[in-house]
Order: sequence, then C-alpha cells, then structure tokens
Amino acid sequence: MTDAVNLLDFDLDGLAAHCERLGEKRFRAVQLFRWIHQRGARDFDQMSDLAKSLRAKLAGSAEIRPLPVLSEHRSTDGTVKWLFDVGAGNAVESVFIPEDDRGTLCLSSQAGCAVGCRFCSTGHQGFSRNLSTGEILAQLWHAEHTLRRDLNRPERQAGERVITNVVMMGMGEPLQNYGALVPALRVMLDDHGYGLSRRRVTVSTSGVVPFMDRLRDDLPVALAVSLHAPDDTLRNELVPLNRKYPLAELLAACKRYLDTAPRDFITFEYCMLDGVNDSDEQARRLLALVGPKGPVGRLPCKFNLIPFNPFPASGLKRSDNARVQAFAKVLIEGGLVTTVRKTRGDDIDAACGQLAGEVQDRTRAHERMVRAPIRVVRPPPASAT
Repeated sequence: MTDAVNLLDFDLDGLAAHCERLGEKRFRAVQLFRWIHQRGARDFDQMSDLAKSLRAKLAGSAEIRPLPVLSEHRSTDGTVKWLFDVGAGNAVESVFIPEDDRGTLCLSSQAGCAVGCRFCSTGHQGFSRNLSTGEILAQLWHAEHTLRRDLNRPERQAGERVITNVVMMGMGEPLQNYGALVPALRVMLDDHGYGLSRRRVTVSTSGVVPFMDRLRDDLPVALAVSLHAPDDTLRNELVPLNRKYPLAELLAACKRYLDTAPRDFITFEYCMLDGVNDSDEQARRLLALVGPKGPVGRLPCKFNLIPFNPFPASGLKRSDNARVQAFAKVLIEGGLVTTVRKTRGDDIDAACGQLAGEVQDRTRAHERMVRAPIRVVRPPPASAT
C-alpha cells in the first residue's frame, strides 16, 4: 500500500484533521491514536471500538508503517540496540537502556549527521537525510511494544510503561530536523500516546541557537547541550557548528531556554578526550564560563562527563578514569553538580558516540576529517613535589 498515509506521521491534532477529512469526529481520532500508540496495534480490524465504516475507510487509505528491523543486539547489561532500515541504503540505530528506576530509549533523528563533531562516529559517516516524524516515532513504537511483549505485559497498566524516558541523542542533530521533531515530541508527551512528562523527554543539541529559541517557545522539554570545550578555539575544532554559533551566543540561548524549561538547569554533555579537553585548567575555565563573571552571568547547569568511546578514524583517546575523576573534582569543588556517565552497551557498540548505522553520505565528511586531523593539546605536567 505504497500510497497509503502513514498514521505514525501524525500527532493527535494531525490525526484529528485526517479523520475529519474522512468525515469522522475528533473522538474517533483519540480512539485511533490510543490503539496505535498505547496498544501497538497495526491491524484496523483489531480496533474493536472504532466504527466498522471508519475501519473500512482506513483500510483503504492508511497504514501504521513500522521500520524494518535489520538487526537486534542485546548486551550483557540489558541494553538493547536495534538497527532500522530507512531505505536507499541508509539505516539508523536506537538503544534502550534499562535501569532500576527507569527505562531510557535513545532515538535517532537523521540518517547520519551534518554537524561533524570530531569524536562522534556518526559524524564521521556524514549525512544522507532527515527522518520523517513517522520514522522517529516508529523507533519508539517498535521498542515500547517489543519490550512490553518480552516482559509479558501486552496491555499498559498504570505505572507499567516500559519506556519512561526518551532522549533524542542518537544519530543526527535533532534541531536540524525541527519540522519532524516537534510532532514526534507531541506524541511522546500526549496522555493518549506515550504520556511522558516534559522532564523525561530530552533533546540533545550541539547548539543550533535559532531552533533552541523556537523549541523554548513551541514545546520546551529537557535540554542537553553538547559542550565539550571551555573556549571557542577548541570547540571550533571539536564541534564545527561553534564557528556559526560561538559560545557566547550558545550560552545566551541556554539562559533564555530556562525561562520556560521543565527543569531549572541546562545539562552540558562533555566528552572526555585524553590530552584534548581534560586538564584541570580546562575544568577551571568551565567554571568561569558558567559562573557569575561568564558571558551571560551565572548559568544554572549540571555537567555530565562522558567517557569517550574510541573508534579508529577519530585519532582520539579516552581520558583515563583518574583524569576524569580529577576533572570532576575541580567542577564539584567549584559548586557545579557533576556526574560521570556510566558506559552501557559497550559490547554491542551501543554506548554514547558509537551509534553509526549505515549512511549514504552526501557530504564527504570522512574525507574532510581525515584531511584535517585535530590538533591535540596536552595538559602541562604536574609540578614536582
């Protein structure tokens, strides 16, 4: 049914408009929406409380279109990674991370990524295209209902949702796919859909300032910013987008975002790279950057230090644990809430920065990165005692 409308492309208002075009009332769209997202139904004949006339209309014009699963890998720590086929030789990855008090799903928003961060294996693969709303939601739809079947919980009961948190931290820069992202977020938050709170849905960005402002106005969810450097000179190399939106502009956008954010702080992601951004002096410069004398004054924030997951093309190394802890100590003693992310799914290449999928690159990203290796700046040796 290649000409059929994919109902995963609609948030509730969009589905209501589609039902109205079929001559149906809004309450029918609510029923349909619940069947799709809360029960994971694909067959319209299963939707027993829909009028037979509506089921017949839908059967001839619409479908719930999942993404073909190319592979599923399960880690010894319970992490699950799926590789989804999005056509034309492209594939994207999603990862489920179970913890005692939550189940977090990391979703992709693009086939590849055009930002080209030097420490990210997705960035080294280049960029092919944006995902549609339906392709973003199909990852969540598949994960929630597959895991629910695995746990023998086919019907959602209060408090029994498998996925409690969603992070847009997979392949791609979510804010460069804004038009598809926002309807997908609305479905995640809708009580008739997945019923997640705004505090439990996080968009991670490398700093697309205009769309940070739009998200603040349209649908403010939790925000994580990929920082990775305490100054523009280094961040220009690690995160090329910084040349367009330097730190002063980025931090100002972060401060504006807090006006409507569901949390009273911004999370800064900081990938720990050996000899590049991990010295005590660089930690002190981070303190100054977000402190009272920084570009925007004191910025309420927390730092999430991420152990780098090496891949051969990067030319970079992971900071050792002692260096990460020393870096964290400087931040904590300076008054910043700081955590060190626990690596999960290493054995199935599902840890942060490892998601690569398959990308038909239109940007020659890998070739450009190999021609311009990063300049490594070693921290000064410790003084003799």
